[in-house]
Amino acid sequence: MIKSGMKLTKEHLKPVKDQVYDQVGDQVWYQVWDQVYGQVWGQVWGQVEDQVRNQVMGQVRDQVRDQVRDQVRDQVYHEIN
Repeated sequence: MIKSGMKLTKEHLKPVKDQVYDQVGDQVWYQVWDQVYGQVWGQVWGQVEDQVRNQVMGQVRDQVRDQVRDQVRDQVYHEIN
Protein backbone atom coordinates (compact mmCIF):
# COMPACT_ATOMS: atom_id res chain seq x y z
CA MET A 1 0.00 0.00 0.00
CA ILE A 2 1.31 3.47 -0.83
CA LYS A 3 1.02 6.04 1.94
CA SER A 4 1.27 9.82 1.74
CA GLY A 5 4.87 11.02 1.68
CA MET A 6 6.29 7.64 0.61
CA LYS A 7 8.70 7.53 -2.26
CA LEU A 8 7.51 5.42 -5.17
CA THR A 9 9.86 2.58 -6.03
CA LYS A 10 9.92 -0.04 -8.74
CA GLU A 11 8.48 -2.47 -6.21
CA HIS A 12 5.39 -0.28 -5.80
CA LEU A 13 4.91 -0.12 -9.55
CA LYS A 14 5.56 -3.80 -10.20
CA PRO A 15 1.96 -4.97 -9.58
CA VAL A 16 0.66 -2.17 -11.81
CA LYS A 17 3.22 -2.99 -14.48
CA ASP A 18 2.36 -6.69 -14.28
CA GLN A 19 -1.34 -5.95 -14.55
CA VAL A 20 -0.84 -3.67 -17.57
CA TYR A 21 1.42 -6.22 -19.21
CA ASP A 22 -1.13 -8.94 -18.59
CA GLN A 23 -4.02 -6.92 -20.02
CA VAL A 24 -2.11 -5.60 -23.01
CA GLY A 25 -0.46 -8.95 -23.58
CA ASP A 26 -3.77 -10.77 -23.49
CA GLN A 27 -5.45 -8.28 -25.80
CA VAL A 28 -2.61 -8.33 -28.31
CA TRP A 29 -2.28 -12.10 -28.08
CA TYR A 30 -5.98 -12.70 -28.65
CA GLN A 31 -6.06 -10.25 -31.52
CA VAL A 32 -3.04 -11.80 -33.21
CA TRP A 33 -4.27 -15.30 -32.46
CA ASP A 34 -7.71 -14.54 -33.91
CA GLN A 35 -6.17 -13.20 -37.10
CA VAL A 36 -3.65 -15.99 -37.48
CA TYR A 37 -6.17 -18.65 -36.50
CA GLY A 38 -8.76 -17.19 -38.84
CA GLN A 39 -6.38 -17.06 -41.78
CA VAL A 40 -4.81 -20.45 -41.20
CA TRP A 41 -8.12 -22.12 -40.43
CA GLY A 42 -9.72 -20.54 -43.48
CA GLN A 43 -6.87 -21.71 -45.68
CA VAL A 44 -6.67 -25.21 -44.23
CA TRP A 45 -10.43 -25.63 -44.19
CA GLY A 46 -10.64 -24.42 -47.78
CA GLN A 47 -8.08 -27.00 -48.87
CA VAL A 48 -9.65 -29.80 -46.84
CA GLU A 49 -13.10 -28.86 -48.08
CA ASP A 50 -11.91 -28.89 -51.70
CA GLN A 51 -10.14 -32.22 -51.27
CA VAL A 52 -13.08 -33.85 -49.54
CA ARG A 53 -15.55 -32.44 -52.05
CA ASN A 54 -13.44 -33.61 -55.00
CA GLN A 55 -12.93 -37.01 -53.42
CA VAL A 56 -16.60 -37.51 -52.57
CA MET A 57 -17.77 -36.19 -55.93
CA GLY A 58 -15.26 -38.42 -57.69
CA GLN A 59 -16.47 -41.47 -55.78
CA VAL A 60 -20.14 -40.63 -56.34
CA ARG A 61 -19.48 -39.96 -60.03
CA ASP A 62 -17.64 -43.26 -60.41
CA GLN A 63 -20.38 -45.18 -58.57
CA VAL A 64 -23.16 -43.61 -60.62
CA ARG A 65 -21.25 -44.17 -63.85
CA ASP A 66 -20.59 -47.82 -62.99
CA GLN A 67 -24.20 -48.33 -61.93
CA VAL A 68 -25.63 -46.75 -65.07
CA ARG A 69 -23.19 -48.64 -67.28
CA ASP A 70 -24.13 -51.94 -65.59
CA GLN A 71 -27.85 -51.22 -65.93
CA VAL A 72 -27.52 -50.30 -69.59
CA ARG A 73 -25.36 -53.36 -70.27
CA ASP A 74 -27.86 -55.62 -68.50
CA GLN A 75 -30.79 -54.08 -70.39
CA VAL A 76 -29.06 -54.38 -73.74
CA TYR A 77 -28.00 -57.93 -72.93
CA HIS A 78 -31.58 -58.90 -72.00
CA GLU A 79 -33.00 -57.27 -75.13
CA ILE A 80 -30.55 -59.12 -77.37
CA ASN A 81 -31.27 -62.48 -75.75
